[in-house]
Amino acid sequence: MSPGDASEQSRRFCVLSWEQVQRLDSILGETVPIHGRGNFPTLSIQPRQIVQVVRARLEEQGVTVRDVRLNGSAASHVLHQDTGLGYKDLDLIFGVSLSDDQAFHLVKDVVLDCLLDFLPEGVSKERITALTLKEAYVQKLVKVCNDTDRWSLISLSNNTGKNVELKFVDSLRRQFEFSVDSFQIGLDSLLLFDRCSETPMSESFHPTVLGESVYGDFEEALSHLREKIIATRSPEEIRGGGLLKYCHLLVRGFQPRSETEMKSLQRYMCSRFFIDFSDISEQQRKLEAYLQNHFAGMEHKRYDCLVTLYHVVNESTVCLMGHERRQTLNLISMLALRVLAEQNAIPTVTNVTCYYQPAPYVRDINFNNYYIAHVQPLIHTCSNSYQTWLPCN
Repeated sequence: MSPGDASEQSRRFCVLSWEQVQRLDSILGETVPIHGRGNFPTLSIQPRQIVQVVRARLEEQGVTVRDVRLNGSAASHVLHQDTGLGYKDLDLIFGVSLSDDQAFHLVKDVVLDCLLDFLPEGVSKERITALTLKEAYVQKLVKVCNDTDRWSLISLSNNTGKNVELKFVDSLRRQFEFSVDSFQIGLDSLLLFDRCSETPMSESFHPTVLGESVYGDFEEALSHLREKIIATRSPEEIRGGGLLKYCHLLVRGFQPRSETEMKSLQRYMCSRFFIDFSDISEQQRKLEAYLQNHFAGMEHKRYDCLVTLYHVVNESTVCLMGHERRQTLNLISMLALRVLAEQNAIPTVTNVTCYYQPAPYVRDINFNNYYIAHVQPLIHTCSNSYQTWLPCN
């Protein structure tokens, strides 16, 4: 490695301050409920506990854990508390080797087995199988295995959207969407301190904790976080193009570093989004899930996000045919109307005329005092499926 490469590599890292270490320790010690479906009891889990239990159980099975890191919005919150974004999911990355299908299955089985340790006292565990635990407590299971990416994700359910997400990574080419969510914080030194030190942490006596920006320059990415700047590169490499996160950041008061550059990148965001979500039903499921997962407790922001998305798609989509573009815009309009209805914020008759197909429940008795213009809808139904990708020339 040349001196220039070594210098560039070193700029990716930074030692956390005492204040940041305290915030990290607080997050790891926070009790997060994992809600069970049906009659299954709620599990009370601290992130540091689940990390220690899963790591120990993996190593018992002969799986070496290279390191464990905190990722995503929780890591950003540790580094800068007043981001305006807060944090929902607790993303925990375990560096492991996933050389074959057996390794993927072993990781899943270990995590499910660990959940038994967190069941309340008095619960009979003998007849509870791994499949039962998966159905009761796992919100999402993801496995990715191709030439560039080998990783799996197990997301544990939380009814408020604060999921504990355990990600097991062998290789992952693209690890961030925007610079402000590119931070990863190593947890090994702090967890080792927990196990080995009888003296409580203090400003003069605490472990060295290292943070990294996988965007590249740590200080540059941190300045973007503090100043609420949107910056990314090659959004076509991101699943979904980063389109929904981009609109989310705009709604939360972040601004592009360069308007001209971002206008160009918006086209790539939209193109990749419509490659990954190629028909209208997939788009609807994705939008509904994103709004549900990222705006819990901030429902009033959902409408703003949809309006922002409408404008971005309208301005920057170049790879759809006319009717496909219209049906996507119509879908966004329908969801925006639904959000207003859920908030009891539909304007009065003197202020509104609907020029698109309303959500079905708007015809409910509760809405019979609103006028719905009877015009030809832009689409007949949101369940029609069209191929939406065309090559860009």
